Amino acid sequence: MQASFSRDHLKLVVPSLFDLCSDDSTNLERWRRDLFALLDELEGNAWDQFSGDAPDVLRRVSHCVTVLRTLFSVISEKKSGFSVARALLEIVCDIESAAVFSPAFYAEIITLFAGVQGALTDTAIISDDHGDNELEGREAAILRSNQLDAMVKRVYGFMDRYSFGLDPETIARRDLRRKRIQNYFAVDDNQWQDWRWQIEHIVQDVETLSQVLTMSPAERDAVDRARDNTLPFGVTPYYLSLMDDDELDLRRDAAVRAQVLPPPEYVEQVVESRIETGDFSGLDFMREEDTSPIDLITRRYAAICIFKPFNTCPQICVYCQRNWEIDDAMAADALASPAKIAAAIQWIAAHPAIREVLITGGDPLAMSDELVERIVGQVAQIPTVERIRIGTRTLVTMPMRITDRLAAFLGSLRQPGVREIVVVTHIEHPYELTPDVVTAVNRLRNQGISVYNQMVYTFFVSRRFEAALLRRCLRQIGIDSYYTFNAKGKEETLSYRVPIARLVQEQAEEARLSPGIERTDEAVFNVPGQGKGYLRSTRKRNWIGLDPDGARVYEFFPWEDGIVKVAPAPYIARDIPILDYLERLKNIGEDPADYQSIWTYF
Repeated sequence: MQASFSRDHLKLVVPSLFDLCSDDSTNLERWRRDLFALLDELEGNAWDQFSGDAPDVLRRVSHCVTVLRTLFSVISEKKSGFSVARALLEIVCDIESAAVFSPAFYAEIITLFAGVQGALTDTAIISDDHGDNELEGREAAILRSNQLDAMVKRVYGFMDRYSFGLDPETIARRDLRRKRIQNYFAVDDNQWQDWRWQIEHIVQDVETLSQVLTMSPAERDAVDRARDNTLPFGVTPYYLSLMDDDELDLRRDAAVRAQVLPPPEYVEQVVESRIETGDFSGLDFMREEDTSPIDLITRRYAAICIFKPFNTCPQICVYCQRNWEIDDAMAADALASPAKIAAAIQWIAAHPAIREVLITGGDPLAMSDELVERIVGQVAQIPTVERIRIGTRTLVTMPMRITDRLAAFLGSLRQPGVREIVVVTHIEHPYELTPDVVTAVNRLRNQGISVYNQMVYTFFVSRRFEAALLRRCLRQIGIDSYYTFNAKGKEETLSYRVPIARLVQEQAEEARLSPGIERTDEAVFNVPGQGKGYLRSTRKRNWIGLDPDGARVYEFFPWEDGIVKVAPAPYIARDIPILDYLERLKNIGEDPADYQSIWTYF
């Protein structure tokens, strides 16, 4: 795939571009004017050719022209720090360049110019052929119904490839896994179902991990290196039981392992960052310190704040946005001092504009019952707080934590019409769902507590209809989808990242192929220091540049833009090259043709 995108391919797709070269081709501004004129000409030709019978083609023509005009503009060069117009001048006119242009760079340029000419292949995952458009009434309805059946069959064909934690075969396999771990720890079923036992036996060293889990050499070395350098790490015995002992290559448990087993490159970059800064503060991607008006509080939005009384978790997600401030799994000093907790609660009470408090951290439900009841109870006493949201992964990492006592306490704080109690969890993949998770969710819902899920759209959950299957399964057990986060642009988590276009593609193309109640989540990009940038509309972002490696450069506008007179400055983000992502999918057995329309999402 990579080899097909080159200067020769570009010349084949848009030969008129190469006719622009002249003796004065080193003049960038003249070249820029010629590029704009060529775009006008190509767009006009496309309208003459496709006008009247191909509105979808003409829409793509207009979109591609707009993008190329933006990429070629002077202002985009200043914002992105790289001139796409000059790069094209050097490539087309065969001028020596200091930059090395990757196949992914050529792929973007070639695709855009093909789009301008109405030749951009937009192969949808589901055929949009409606057959005989002359039919009406019942005949038309029957034909459409048959086509919809074919669509669903195609969708389910993708979903059936992915493992589901509630499948009887999976449950039986995990029973054996659990028994292996129980035998190692010499623990019975009652102890296993005690969340306090789970916390006391969190696995944090590679020796123990190797005894209860089949690991590849790379996984073992990465964990060993992480622990040697005191990187936060820990996995509950329960979560280890979700991992398989076989299939070390194309694993059905890849998304589960990716949660907690750090890739080697992640470990190296985190270690290097600490060497440079002396601590992990350089990994504060979201700039939480810039939005913390008082210790333990983060406030990015008008009516909600984050309250972090407990700064650790039973296990550490590799790509967590707060792992820079967590010392270790269940670190002994994770609980904030009584004075800081009291000050934070007083601060919330002093700001009546805040109607919702998200208690997170760390994972607040890893605290004892007594601490949860005391701290959450104090927040509930603030009369201006209408909603308390608990951010926790315990439903996934140790669902036995949701005891009858805990559920009853949270339910007791709920006062319809006065105060709502909500639990928001983080489930990444259908393979994480188990009977224990179902039991935990039922306990909460029986108390009138809504449960929501937010996932991070990483490479390991980005195959066709993989996330859609998760949303479908979540609804079946009583969890509402909430947010799908584009994986943050942290360099140390590069192997987790997915192009923005892939998430936008999924949300757009799969939206009508699932019942609406299964797709209620919102796709967002977390803008450092500002918060969520919604991906549903290009009004909040603009594709302004293209790096030599083929990475799109986006400008994200702050949520305050248009709401207040002076908003924070836009944020410039560099994405993952689409061609590289497709190559990676191909390497795990996916057919890039199934993702072809990704190029049309900007």
